[in-house]
Amino acid sequence: MNWSLTFAPLIPLPWLVAVAVLGLIAVAPLLLRRLRGGWLRLLALVALIAALAGPVLLAEDRQPLPTVVALVVDKSASQDLDGRAEVTEAARAALEKRFGELRSIDLRVIEAGGKTGAAPVDGTELFTAVSTALADVAPERLGAVVMLTDGEVHDVPMPPNSPFAGAPLHALVSGRDDERDRQMVIRSPPRFAIVGEDQTIEYSVLDQGAPSNEPVRVTISLDGEPLATETVTPGALNRFPIKIGHAGQNIYEFEAAALDGELTTVNNRAAAVIDGIRENLRVLLVSGEPHAGERIWRNLLKSDASVDLVHFTILRPPEKQDGTPINELSLIAFPTRELFSVKIDQFDLIIFDRYAQRGVLPTIYFDNIARYVREGGALLVASGPDYASDDSLWSTPLADVLPAAPTGRVLEKPFSPRVTDLGQRHPVTRGLAGADAEPPRWSRWFRQIEVENPGGETIMKGADDDPLLVLDREGKGRVALMLSDQVWLWARGYEGGGPHVDLLRRLAHWLMKEPDLEEEALRATARGATLVIDRQTMQEKTGPVTVIAPSGARRTLTLSPEAPGRFHAEMLADEIGLWRVEDGEHRAFAHVGPANPREFTNVLSTFDRLAPVVEASGGHIARMTANGALDTPRIVPMRPGRAMTGRDWMGVRMTEASVLRGVDRWPLFSGFLGLAALLGVMAATWYREGR
Repeated sequence: MNWSLTFAPLIPLPWLVAVAVLGLIAVAPLLLRRLRGGWLRLLALVALIAALAGPVLLAEDRQPLPTVVALVVDKSASQDLDGRAEVTEAARAALEKRFGELRSIDLRVIEAGGKTGAAPVDGTELFTAVSTALADVAPERLGAVVMLTDGEVHDVPMPPNSPFAGAPLHALVSGRDDERDRQMVIRSPPRFAIVGEDQTIEYSVLDQGAPSNEPVRVTISLDGEPLATETVTPGALNRFPIKIGHAGQNIYEFEAAALDGELTTVNNRAAAVIDGIRENLRVLLVSGEPHAGERIWRNLLKSDASVDLVHFTILRPPEKQDGTPINELSLIAFPTRELFSVKIDQFDLIIFDRYAQRGVLPTIYFDNIARYVREGGALLVASGPDYASDDSLWSTPLADVLPAAPTGRVLEKPFSPRVTDLGQRHPVTRGLAGADAEPPRWSRWFRQIEVENPGGETIMKGADDDPLLVLDREGKGRVALMLSDQVWLWARGYEGGGPHVDLLRRLAHWLMKEPDLEEEALRATARGATLVIDRQTMQEKTGPVTVIAPSGARRTLTLSPEAPGRFHAEMLADEIGLWRVEDGEHRAFAHVGPANPREFTNVLSTFDRLAPVVEASGGHIARMTANGALDTPRIVPMRPGRAMTGRDWMGVRMTEASVLRGVDRWPLFSGFLGLAALLGVMAATWYREGR
């Protein structure tokens, strides 16, 4: 029970002061002259003023509030090293028991630095977690903050001060004094580069806790395949030249050999993820003769910003004799030697559009084209009746790389092009608009070249279910054979037209090895903390994949069918770093979070980060273990203003905060008691002066 005196004046305070002043003026001469009854008159004035002031005695019923203590447990990834997590849990249990034995302590356990939900967090932010968890606690109620951590905290306030309104910060640090670790650091790698362009990646190997000049073996991999091995000196800056090999992500991984007795090998690896960007693709289009669909290919390729097109149309073959003088021809000569001998390897794709062998190109150039395909080039033959004639390209050395031989027949009948079962799964024809109906929702064609013994993959069929579009691989290169010249009907909108843009663009980019159009591919991408896995295949089914976390932990994931030839899965990536996905034949990589996460920049346990703040708050910092055994300090409740730490103890600033439950009021000059006191004094004054 708390007692206090307050006032409830019956008249405004200025009037009360005026009455008191006037009364003193009237009484003062009596006191100065020491007349009879002067002191009684003063007492009567005091009683009158007290009655007007309304003194009230208050009796407050208050309930003391408990002192809040925050026990912060570091759950970051570095705490999983070298048995730190087990020691931390043992210290947590011991402290919870000791705080539980103290009265008026509200212990709040805060787990921080690990995951938000199930998503990984880059860095250990314990102070932010404390501020969030104690948002409902008044500063004067906070008795202490105790952190169980390895000391690698990334949100320490700077400059060091007492961050908890005068409450002490105590830190118990896991780990050992003799720790050592090796770290791979990649310095500012390029994010983008042109395919085929030379770049340089700078990297260093850092030894912490055990400086050494002994050479270190570094293995360098590209997309999971070993690329090179180097021997470097710890601490030195090294440069590794690279050449971007393909479009899309190029993941260069640098891994240093393990250091004896080091804490972890997770940070021995670092990855540089470089997006390969292809320069404009070079396409050579040769039209054998003018025809209705000639401009379809030209317009399509010219509209593609990623394509540089060189187009020739043979208007006047050598056998044509029309008497026109050479000096009156307005078109340039066909530079056959330059295109098909000197610069042929500079093209990403060669297209023959309704081309017949009429002596324009010597046989040796067709040998060059066949060699160009086998060494990685791409060839597309968009044929018409020319392919069934005696002058067909099949009669040239290109027959060795073309996937189907003509029978010599041209099928002249209406038909609806259809995507084959294989084509439903092929990225060139999968999901073409209108292909999901029977008949397909696109216009008919009226001419097709008959072939026999087709090789490769037939992804579209036409009249009499004969092959219409055939794809094949030859050596390192690719070949496509389109057995009709009437795709222009789709472009002209005949009977509603058809998806000619999607079909021809995909076809051209598949030939030029666009990564997104590979038939067999395994891809992994990171969307925030979600790992997305896509499998593209020509098979009807696919097996599970193995997902390997940065720490080396493995798990098996089953993919669900998403579309014909496409399978998909998603999972929450609970670690920061480079994830690897394998299915036995293919590999894919995805990097979750920053390339060099703060959590593994330095994994040695340390006092250095927290010690200045602990000292500024008057707290205690020590190792959790001493001589290999758990060593937990004593907990001592202390009054504010006293020292909060000692050699083997930690202090808790006990709060004086309380909650008001009720108030009893006792007016001192009200009712009969006040009236009697006032009348008694006045009567005494009258009596004294009347004598």
